[in-house]
Amino acid sequence: MKENYVTSRLKEVMLKHGVRNADLARVADVSPQAVGRWFKTNSISKKSLSAISKHFNIPLDWLMTGEGSLTGPSKISESSAEYIGSIDSWDSKTPLSEDDVEVPFYMEVELSAGNGSAIQIETNGPKLRFSKATLRKRGVDVEAAACVRVSGNSMEPVIPDGATVGVDTSKVDIIKDGDMYAIDWAGSLFVKILNRRPGGGISIRSFNSDEYPTENLSFEETKDVRVIGRVFWYSVLI
Repeated sequence: MKENYVTSRLKEVMLKHGVRNADLARVADVSPQAVGRWFKTNSISKKSLSAISKHFNIPLDWLMTGEGSLTGPSKISESSAEYIGSIDSWDSKTPLSEDDVEVPFYMEVELSAGNGSAIQIETNGPKLRFSKATLRKRGVDVEAAACVRVSGNSMEPVIPDGATVGVDTSKVDIIKDGDMYAIDWAGSLFVKILNRRPGGGISIRSFNSDEYPTENLSFEETKDVRVIGRVFWYSVLI
């Protein structure tokens, strides 16, 4: 399985253009030592990624998330815009269509400590609507889908403060390296990138690695972490 790391995509760029760490350092205006840290921590700032994207004419969204291709147009470029239809308005009184389902939206999440590690999310919040086809395409069971609002800037620029993420609460037993998960970490709710470590540990990574360095937890330390579900969707209004 291909690793979903930003540094694995950087290696593709380096191979394609025949460049070394020192060349990337000059492009991003950082030290060669900083480039070395990118590959050790599997993280890089958006500023550096933007410089590399511009210099080598590579889609920025591919570098950041792996979506698209190395040579394809960026989704965030003007040339990639495509009209796919109008937006239909609805509210809580609008009847569901045959292809629509309502997913609980945890706008104000409270983590209630029960017996031992049995922490449950409690809310009486509203619901968001998804098409059944959208959930099926992502392999998400309707009963396992939920939405959570993200606060803070640790996952910027991909998921900014105030964004909404969809979580598949059935994906809790096996961590897929490089994917985003909603986790309960010592009684607080976070959305982070998880990777497995030797010995049963995990690394908890943020996109905003400049302000939030990667946390490498040992097997014992992972006992404070409960995976709530895998992020399958996110939405941002600007």
